[in-house]
Amino acid sequence: MNEVLGLIIMLTVGFAGMEGVAWLTHKYIMHGPLWFLHSDHHRKPEGQFLEKNDFFFLIFALPGIALFLFGTLHKNFLLIGLASGITLYGFTYFLVHDVFVHQRFKWLRNSDHVYLKALRRAHKMHHKHLGKEKGECFGMLFFPIKYFRLVSKKNVNEIHVSRD
Repeated sequence: MNEVLGLIIMLTVGFAGMEGVAWLTHKYIMHGPLWFLHSDHHRKPEGQFLEKNDFFFLIFALPGIALFLFGTLHKNFLLIGLASGITLYGFTYFLVHDVFVHQRFKWLRNSDHVYLKALRRAHKMHHKHLGKEKGECFGMLFFPIKYFRLVSKKNVNEIHVSRD
């Protein structure tokens, strides 16, 4: 039972910790020395499906793969739990960022959920900056509360207009 609890705790720590790692990496690495890989994500050529930015998928997968390997070889459930959290975050990132926000696959197109609308709005604000400087909203799942207010206010205004 203790191994299962440890695995679940480490999975949660790995998943939650990756939001911080993603934010820091996005702001200081992708919008810094590795901008040459990330820039096409902000200025994607028309009709191009793959981006140089997609290499980050492989870069972020390596720690999870290494932790799965060492955890399995050494029968360490804590490392396997951490690897599972990192991998689950990667899968969530793919669904939220590539599928929902950027619509690289035409799934999850319409949503009226306030959180999802705010998330999409925050990411849109990140992309309004085409250069590597002056960015905002570098995380994926957490973003400033003002985006909730913006989409909530818009929803209230739409309801008001539709009743008149």
